[in-house]
Amino acid sequence: MAVWDDPDVDLLYEINGLAESAPTWADRTMEYVGEYGIVFALVLLGFAAWWRVTRRAPSGDEAVAGFAGLVWTPLAAALALLVNIPIRNFVERPRPFVDHKGLEVLIEGKDDYSFVSDHSTLAMALAVGIFMVHRRYGLVGILLAVAAGLSRVYMGVHYPTDVIGGLALGTAVSLLLAPAAMWLLTPVVRAVADAPRLGGLVWAASARRASGADAERVSEGRGAGAEGRDSPGAGRQPGRRSPRDDRDLAA
Repeated sequence: MAVWDDPDVDLLYEINGLAESAPTWADRTMEYVGEYGIVFALVLLGFAAWWRVTRRAPSGDEAVAGFAGLVWTPLAAALALLVNIPIRNFVERPRPFVDHKGLEVLIEGKDDYSFVSDHSTLAMALAVGIFMVHRRYGLVGILLAVAAGLSRVYMGVHYPTDVIGGLALGTAVSLLLAPAAMWLLTPVVRAVADAPRLGGLVWAASARRASGADAERVSEGRGAGAEGRDSPGAGRQPGRRSPRDDRDLAA
C-alpha cells in the first residue's frame, strides 16, 4: 500500500507546493475559483448549450433529444454525488493534511473523508452531460472539470487519486445511465415541446411556427370579413330592393 501511495503523495506535495510560493491574492483567487467559480461556470455553459440547442436544432426531434440531455446533466451530477457517499464511507480515507505535515491548506473545516472528491465528481458529471449535447461546449467543460480537480490538490484538501476517482465517477454515472435516463425523459420533454406555452423552451422554431400560424388565422379571419364587406349585396337588408333594381324591373 505504501508503494501505491508514494507517487500520489509526491504529486500532492508538488502541486500543493505551488500554493506556498504563490502570492496571497493568487491563493485567494484559486480558493474561490476552485470552491465555487468553476461549478458556476459549468452551469453557465449548460445554459449556453441550451440556448444553442433550442435555436439551432434543425428538427424538433433533435431539439427534444438535446433538451432531454441537458435535463439529465444536473440529475446525473446529483446522482453521482449520492453514489459517492457510500464510497467515501467504505474507503474512509483521511484528508491529506491529516497524515502529511507541511501542506499549505487553503480551506479550513474539511473534516470528512477524502476519497473521492465531490467537486471533481460534480464538475465532470456536468461536463460530460454537456458534452453529450454540444461537443464544443462539452470539451470546454471537461477542461474546467480537470481544472477543478487540480485546484483541490493545490488547496491541500485532496490527493491526486481522489481527483482521478472523482473524474472517473462523474464520467461513469453520466455516460452509463444516460440511455435509461433519456428513455424516461424524452417523452416528458416531448410533451413539453408540444405544449403551446412551453414549446419554445425546447425548440424556438416551434414557438415561431405557432405564432405564425396564429397570425395566419387572424389574417384569414380579417380577410374573410373584408371580403364580406366588399362583396356584392354586402350590407343590404334582405327583402328590400334598391331604386336601380326597380328601374331594371320597370324596363
